[in-house]
Amino acid sequence: MAMKSYPPEFKADAVALYLSDPARTYASVARDLGINRETLRLWVKEARANGTAGAKAAPAKRPTACPLSSDDVLEKENKQLKARIRELELERDILRRAAKYFTGETNW
Repeated sequence: MAMKSYPPEFKADAVALYLSDPARTYASVARDLGINRETLRLWVKEARANGTAGAKAAPAKRPTACPLSSDDVLEKENKQLKARIRELELERDILRRAAKYFTGETNW
């Protein structure tokens, strides 16, 4: 079986997708992108060694015990929702690029 060659942008996007959510596994991200789990693991390892990728995101902090006003609560929730939207848009864009890459590969 011949080795596939992936463009650097695809590799970077795959690494970013894996690092964007601490709950995701190599296997789940690789399955979504249609690549081998070990291939993704090596890309993440290389990115971390090169300093081009940060560590996996830390889990969300627990709420503090101090009382917050309703405006503060709404502002905090709004900030969290906007961050989640950015994350979902990033994942969508990566999957679109992957689909575009793989459809261009077929020579039927």
